[in-house]
Amino acid sequence: MFFRWRIRGCFLLKLSAAGAVLAICTGANGQLTPVATAPSKPPSTAAPIVIGGSSEKYSDSIISPDDVLEVYVMDVAELSRQYRVSPAGNVDLPLLPKPLAAAGLTPSQLSDAIALQLRERGLVTNPHIVVTIVSSRIKAVSITGAVKMPQIYPVFGRTTLLDVLSQSQGLSDDASNVAVITRGDIGAQATNSTERVQMVDIKKLMETGDPKYNLEIFPGDKVTVPHAGVVYVVGAVNKPGGFVIRAPDKGMTVLQALAMAEDAKFSAIKNKSMIIRPDPKAPDGHEQVPININLILAGKQRDQLLLANDILFIPDSTAKKAWRRGAEAAVQAATYLAIYARP
Repeated sequence: MFFRWRIRGCFLLKLSAAGAVLAICTGANGQLTPVATAPSKPPSTAAPIVIGGSSEKYSDSIISPDDVLEVYVMDVAELSRQYRVSPAGNVDLPLLPKPLAAAGLTPSQLSDAIALQLRERGLVTNPHIVVTIVSSRIKAVSITGAVKMPQIYPVFGRTTLLDVLSQSQGLSDDASNVAVITRGDIGAQATNSTERVQMVDIKKLMETGDPKYNLEIFPGDKVTVPHAGVVYVVGAVNKPGGFVIRAPDKGMTVLQALAMAEDAKFSAIKNKSMIIRPDPKAPDGHEQVPININLILAGKQRDQLLLANDILFIPDSTAKKAWRRGAEAAVQAATYLAIYARP
């Protein structure tokens, strides 16, 4: 049985009916200091705590340097409080003569290690200890890019890509169909992979729900959803605007962009259309690539691939400005769409 008395700022702890008595006094700094001990039995010869293999180690939370731990020792309120793991990976408990290694252990393993130390020193006969991780900078997953709430989220249990995307409140309107997972040290070891970067097709994940796309995310991993490229269609079309290239690896063709702009107007000069492409080496910063949409529609010319930030300009026969000035107007129109009418 466990008894205690308070005498002038000190605690006299009787740890068993015929066992040790421990005097603990509170110093000026508020730290608990053991004054004298009288162990009732020799130190235990139990084997030291051994960290389990990779499957056990990564199946639950792992304590890391700078973590804040909540340690609860039943019936010993003086030890039950929060502790911060040092940068070296140790935790300093008042009754133990030296810091205890914590980094790399699970909370339950650290509980066993603390209990072992208390038993060996005759401080507690049958300790019951619970350790939980209150906060951790390393035990977090960062999600950035084209999501509604890019943040760093704490992770203490099994987490998947869908969980992380849900925490970020989903994808933004200009998100691509790809998620890039950059593995941290824990993720790389847990997956036994030499590849630190993995690509996931988010579209297939959402459409099929196939678990093979819903990869497990580990503490220290980084998830990035790239912003999709945008193609601007301006001029004599029914719905000018910027249109997202959802699959950056596949791009968007001229006819696809024209379809998203709801086709050209009756007054459009399709055979004098052009692609205006950013080019820092060009005198005005843009390259002009003439195309003939009539020939593309007739199958006599290849449907060209548009790149991110390309402008597809289709002139209007009723326009008062010359065709050469039309390119300048197209750039201005696309700039306006990029600023005020983002997809």
